[in-house]
Amino acid sequence: MNTTAARVPVGRGTAWTSPVAFGAAAIGNLFAPTSDEQAAAAIDAAWNHGIRTFDTAPHYGLGLSERRLGASLAPRPRGEYTVSTKVGRLLEPVPDPVGDDLANGFAVPATHRRVWDFSADGVRRSLEGSLTRLGLDHVDTVYLHDPDDHLDQALDEAYPALERLRAEGLVGSIGAGMNHCAPLARFVRDTDVDIVLVAGRYTLLNQAALQDLLPAAGERGVSVMVGGVFNSGVLADPRPDATFDYTTAPAALVERARRMQEVCERHGVPLRAAAARFPFGHPAVAGVLIGLRTPDEVTDAVEQYSRPIPHGLWQDLRAEGLLPGDVPVPPGPPPAGGPRPRSNR
Repeated sequence: MNTTAARVPVGRGTAWTSPVAFGAAAIGNLFAPTSDEQAAAAIDAAWNHGIRTFDTAPHYGLGLSERRLGASLAPRPRGEYTVSTKVGRLLEPVPDPVGDDLANGFAVPATHRRVWDFSADGVRRSLEGSLTRLGLDHVDTVYLHDPDDHLDQALDEAYPALERLRAEGLVGSIGAGMNHCAPLARFVRDTDVDIVLVAGRYTLLNQAALQDLLPAAGERGVSVMVGGVFNSGVLADPRPDATFDYTTAPAALVERARRMQEVCERHGVPLRAAAARFPFGHPAVAGVLIGLRTPDEVTDAVEQYSRPIPHGLWQDLRAEGLLPGDVPVPPGPPPAGGPRPRSNR
């Protein structure tokens, strides 16, 4: 069975995700240029490997990611895939654009500027722009994008707007995406979100989400999508110049990842395979979001996710003090999808 093609329910609604989701920031020219042809080839490879959930945002390449994703998905049956995008940054045209957008991480011409806007009107305008770029009449999931510094407005204005869009059928599920757990846990407890996206905070090196976010999600029946499973690089290749959270990783952290790698290799498993599968130890986790740029990266991500991992590997990580003893670990083969037991909200 192709486990990457499974449909995992999102929250209590009709939306779903594939266990491995295609992170489309890279095809928005994250850090380096990618051609239209290369982007299309990566999406084709993802489709051929059974990936059916694609995540994007206006922020990614000033709309380039959404346009490329929409063009590649256009010929495919709409009911066979799900798309998530984000709101919170409006794109406003620059009258006389000069230079590029690399200061914000994207190798694209600086034709627009981003404007933070978590008002109800801003949410609707942002989604309308995304639907136009994607060429869709609805999206399956919409996240509030990094509302950390705008939390009150996001809760008081943006979230109710998302509820209305969900009721209108323009959105299948709603949630928030951040790098910090505490505000996400607040969304889980205080609103009726279906899903949250947490980046870099539930990995082999960082289990911060286990303190409050994941327990709250489990109690409320909220799905969790985990991004940044490689902590931006160190868990894919723990070399001395590896990155952690997009900056140079501290030497002690690189050494910890290297020791994890040694344990994995004793079991014949690449470190990145263990990193890709680790989040599925918690029942609230619906999927992992992996940033992908090329067909080779897609193939590797699917192969690592699908690789059998012996339980002894997790036991050895615990025995060597590299993984806390109370952290849940995956029980066996990759999740095959289907409904998971969830408590009522």
